Amino acid sequence: MNDKITTFLNSGLLEKYLIGETTSGETEMVETYIAKYPEVQNTYNTLQYNLEIVAKSNAIEAPKNLLDNILDELDDAPVIKIADTNRYKKWYKFSIAASVAALFFAATSVYFYSENQKLQGDTVVVDEEIFDLRDDIAENRKTLDEVMRQLMKLNNPETAKYIINGNDRAKDLKTVAYINPKEKTSMIDVVSLPELPEEQCYQIWAEMKGEMINLGVLNEADRQLRSIPYTENALALNITIEPKGGNDIASLENKVAEVSLQ
Repeated sequence: MNDKITTFLNSGLLEKYLIGETTSGETEMVETYIAKYPEVQNTYNTLQYNLEIVAKSNAIEAPKNLLDNILDELDDAPVIKIADTNRYKKWYKFSIAASVAALFFAATSVYFYSENQKLQGDTVVVDEEIFDLRDDIAENRKTLDEVMRQLMKLNNPETAKYIINGNDRAKDLKTVAYINPKEKTSMIDVVSLPELPEEQCYQIWAEMKGEMINLGVLNEADRQLRSIPYTENALALNITIEPKGGNDIASLENKVAEVSLQ
């Protein structure tokens, strides 16, 4: 791999391109590199896969009721049709027309006053929803930044990927660990965990020389890429079945998965 490609891959432009943060000039550059260099294409494909892993744990739904509320308000708004009136030429009908006009004016005044009060109330509601929407945008920006950081961690050349498959006692168990010894970070992605009785749980351990270090309880209901404690010089990762809530000492007789880190 030449220096030009290495510099490009280390620039972070591929990650920005994936989440739509590049400028038009940067987008053109990235697409040119992807089309021209197989190394960049392979890295891009890997990033797409990693982004799927990160995104599934950070997805946030847009406000559900905002559009419906606006559409409901539009549907409820009455359409006022003012009928054409004929001009009466006979003088004795002027008084009747004037009385009708006065009544119509009074009724219309009451109606528009009521609509104005309702509109003021609706304006307060819309203002509150806009304020909430701004909060959601800020939260989404925060989440996007977190996705970017996690994606950079997964794409770091120093990050090693370990697939942990279950043994005969838990054949459908599968988790993936991402460990970076240089930055001393560890993350785990729970892919699938076979169902256990309510009084039991899965627990992950780092195996040291003569010692098992508790790294936390695994829960399929909380499937997401998350950090776990980094353990210096760990020999392996083990998953065991423990009593609900976890255990202080690993029940090695109930081991269901293991992967070597050496």
